[in-house]
Amino acid sequence: MLLGSSLSVAAQTASQTLAPQALASAYGCMSCHGLVRKQVGPGFAQIAARYRGDAQAPMRLAGKIRNGGVGTWGRVIMPRQSRVSEADALALARWVLSQPPPPP
Repeated sequence: MLLGSSLSVAAQTASQTLAPQALASAYGCMSCHGLVRKQVGPGFAQIAARYRGDAQAPMRLAGKIRNGGVGTWGRVIMPRQSRVSEADALALARWVLSQPPPPP
């Protein structure tokens, strides 16, 4: 339990000082998502391309970050990330959506 508490405190401290890409690394997002292409889950550029122009996308993606989901990108499950605060989830979602389109 001590390790989990330490990680939670570290993530809370990190969210107050890190830029979104560093925040994505701190929360482990980069373990499953590439910047451009699919790893386990879709690449951030792929996500941005799919939702480009959707004004509701930041809030919807922030919800998916915190609550998880399945089916949007096939059968791969996006696990729930409840340790990510609502503010951090929204910052991450906005950063993901700001990524340039993947190269052809």
